[in-house]
Amino acid sequence: MKRVPKPVFFIVALLILAFSFTAIFGVSYYTGDNKNTVLKGIGDIRWGIDIRGGVEATFKPADNYDATDEQLNSAKSIIELRMISQGITDYELYADSNNDRIIVRFPWKSDETDYNAVDAINEISSTAKLTFRPGQEYETTEIGSDGNPVYRTPTGDTETVLMDGTAVKSATANVYQDNNGETQYVVSLEFTDEGKQEFADITSQYINQTISIWMDDIMLSAPTVNSAITDGKAQIEGDFTAETATELADKISAGALPFQLETSNYSNISPTLGENSLTAMAYAGVIAFIAIALIMLIGYRLPGFVAVISLLGQTALSIAAVSGYFTTINSFTMTLPGIAGLILSIGMGVDCNVITAERIKEELRNGRTLDGAIELGTKNSLSAIVDGNMTVIIVSIILMLVFGPSNILSIIFGESTTGTIYSFGFTLLAGVISNFIMGVFLTRVMLRSIAGIKFLHKKWLFGGARNEK
Repeated sequence: MKRVPKPVFFIVALLILAFSFTAIFGVSYYTGDNKNTVLKGIGDIRWGIDIRGGVEATFKPADNYDATDEQLNSAKSIIELRMISQGITDYELYADSNNDRIIVRFPWKSDETDYNAVDAINEISSTAKLTFRPGQEYETTEIGSDGNPVYRTPTGDTETVLMDGTAVKSATANVYQDNNGETQYVVSLEFTDEGKQEFADITSQYINQTISIWMDDIMLSAPTVNSAITDGKAQIEGDFTAETATELADKISAGALPFQLETSNYSNISPTLGENSLTAMAYAGVIAFIAIALIMLIGYRLPGFVAVISLLGQTALSIAAVSGYFTTINSFTMTLPGIAGLILSIGMGVDCNVITAERIKEELRNGRTLDGAIELGTKNSLSAIVDGNMTVIIVSIILMLVFGPSNILSIIFGESTTGTIYSFGFTLLAGVISNFIMGVFLTRVMLRSIAGIKFLHKKWLFGGARNEK
């Protein structure tokens, strides 16, 4: 067996424990009454409507404006964009074109204490501001609930705004056939009379340069100017599908809406599981983890001890993928199906460690040396673990793709179904990936390292008979 230096076990174990502590409890400090979050933990997770409740609101165009179906869908699109950019995946959003109404249900913020519905509604319904800026520099990248990157906060020449949404008359998704006869989707822009001349001056100045389009602080697109456009009509080309072209057109149109939204009515939504459900689940999770730890320690001794450390790390890594601990991964709304996916992945982590420990015991019963048993046990268990986990990864990805935002099943079954199953797929995928990192890789590193410590180099500590050394 290829030996791993003895200190590696202690280094890895301490790193996992430190990471687990920060991922679960977070890291923050106060300056006066203001809380500054350095690393997000469980307390920063936005819990779903079923666990913590939320807000239901109905919006309508202000001043009795008679909105067209396209304008109403554009307003709906910008509300959805804001929720996705904030990691709100447990939401329901409908446009009632017959009555010019938009109905939305979404959960409370993670740090909500006053449960003020008005403030929560303003967070997603304030007037959208569309701007055109030079370049495409941005400060941060997050992952939206649809799995695509969200580029936030313009940088570079931040003072320069070339034009705003008032210059845009309309934005529509169109299709045409290129010279090769292939279908291409584009977003067509038409500018107002004032915007026509303004856009002509801008494109004349920025030929062969990039002009980015921003909604609030989120970059929607960054097309390159190929030539001066003087007729007030432009096309954004790219690797669009019919769906993505329509989405971009709706978002651009939202920034050029001739009306503002006002709230016609709103109400608080009580959690469907009850007010104390989150506390009860927390206690149940801690008790279950302790029970699993005891079973692993009693049944598998030293490999069980290593398994407990890796399971703690797997749980923490899964939580970090949800809470926004990693700045490259946006925070995620945790619902009951999401918790079910997390629990299922932890169960697979236990199974992963049990398979490895059992294979080591089997090799010891066959008369192998301790080093040989660890080598063959970890090697022979790998294929079974990978096969099982890869199957779940494929299923998770399918669930996220099929039930993610804006897909055909949303039209058939409704958007509430979409968010529920997407949440399950996301946490299941995050948990299984965490299992590969902790249960497959780091567990084996720790086992090989701890076996090199002289007073622990005994067969019975790895599942052999008591009289074996």
